Amino acid sequence: MADGHHLVLGEIVDFLTLRMLPDTLDERYRQALARRLVLDGGHPVEAIRSRIPLMVSIDGNRPAGIPLDFLIWAQGTPGMLVKFGPGSLVTRHRSAIAAARLAASRPLPVTVVTNGVDADVLDTTTGKILGSGLDALPDRGTLETWVTTMPTAVLDPAKREREERIFYVYEVDGSCPCDETVCRL
Repeated sequence: MADGHHLVLGEIVDFLTLRMLPDTLDERYRQALARRLVLDGGHPVEAIRSRIPLMVSIDGNRPAGIPLDFLIWAQGTPGMLVKFGPGSLVTRHRSAIAAARLAASRPLPVTVVTNGVDADVLDTTTGKILGSGLDALPDRGTLETWVTTMPTAVLDPAKREREERIFYVYEVDGSCPCDETVCRL
């Protein structure tokens, strides 16, 4: 059975919420990432939010909601965005950084881009790679340290608008027309 552009293999239990989801190859990678964040990284399930829609538009027009794979909270604030996508990691860096800069009232310190097999951990402010590989995913203690030591400044409105445009172009304009996860309003 096909669902948009994904082959649906049945249903799978969401590790974080215990709800049933369509079982796709991409979802299997997301579930493995969720298990890794909790079981290997020590992040409490309650500290991880998944599929939170990030609302964006261009000059207030053509609004869309794009679900963020994982937002991980530390020290009472969102600290890390994990963006999953199959294929090349480097092509997703800029979009993920834009999302991490827009996901909360101030940019998140850490952005992770992963295809489920490999990962790049990025400093959201500079875009520099802090680590590579799934073993580089920050554990709970590391993320808590980074949240307190990697300051981020609130984006001025012009910078926020530029980040929104970047994210929109990559995730809405650049998405497959049959992608049912992008909500074009």
